[in-house]
Amino acid sequence: MGKDLKSIAVLLTCYNRREKTLACLRSVYTSKELSNHSFAMEIYLTDDGSSDSTGKVVAQEYPGVHIISGHGNLYWTGGMRSSWLNALADGNYDGFLLLNDDTLLNDNCFNQLFETDDLSRRRYYASGIYIGSVIDPRTLKHTYGGSILRNKWTFQIEDIIPDGTIKECDFGNGNIMFVPRSVVDKIGILSNKYIHGKSDFDYTLRARKQGIPVLVCSDYCGYCARDHISPDFSDLTFRERLANLKSPKGVELHGYMHFMWSFFPLRAPFVFLSMWLKTLCPGCYKILNKSIRR
Repeated sequence: MGKDLKSIAVLLTCYNRREKTLACLRSVYTSKELSNHSFAMEIYLTDDGSSDSTGKVVAQEYPGVHIISGHGNLYWTGGMRSSWLNALADGNYDGFLLLNDDTLLNDNCFNQLFETDDLSRRRYYASGIYIGSVIDPRTLKHTYGGSILRNKWTFQIEDIIPDGTIKECDFGNGNIMFVPRSVVDKIGILSNKYIHGKSDFDYTLRARKQGIPVLVCSDYCGYCARDHISPDFSDLTFRERLANLKSPKGVELHGYMHFMWSFFPLRAPFVFLSMWLKTLCPGCYKILNKSIRR
């Protein structure tokens, strides 16, 4: 990887999390400095209309960061696509590091990514997508990373906990995700069919369909608290449930159904009906869901 990976574009998007964004950027530069490998690095940050002066402060503290301005309607997927497209237009980078702006890289992150690519080339004779797992900075418990699908009907997903060995996964979170140029040339970037979530899962499943290895690094690569907790629908009013069903930061039904039809078409009709049952009658949904998972 060291011979082929001479330049990396780090991709982020942000919205009104100035201090977290700045802390994330500091961790990126520190991890690069402490890496055992030499490579050039450029950072692309889409500021999606922040009102807390995130873009302005970043430009002052890190004038080398490429800042792209949004209007507040890009959300995560749109913002990451914006950063990625700008990086592709600017240069012929050898790899792209997708990074959540509330994630802190640890000192060994880049070394972990290089190690994973070395194994991928030796074992699979090709580069793949590499997922860096993260832990909560306070509890030190696993939060995001790679996972495997245990049951496609109940959609039972099991997190992969790093144990010193590099493992294959089905799904990868975009908190820390490295994508070599060869993968982009083959499957493109994040899909525009999503607004906020699911695009990272979509991307790793598309890669696996094309025979591209998706691997979880052998050790943790950073820190990030779990920031998405699904609400109990029974505690919400009907209007709130309906809004959550359509919201980019809620269920985002349109994107969710696109995901299901693309990868689990036999399950898709049942998911559509269950999402509406959950919205119209959350009590009935709870009873049905509990009986199915027994």
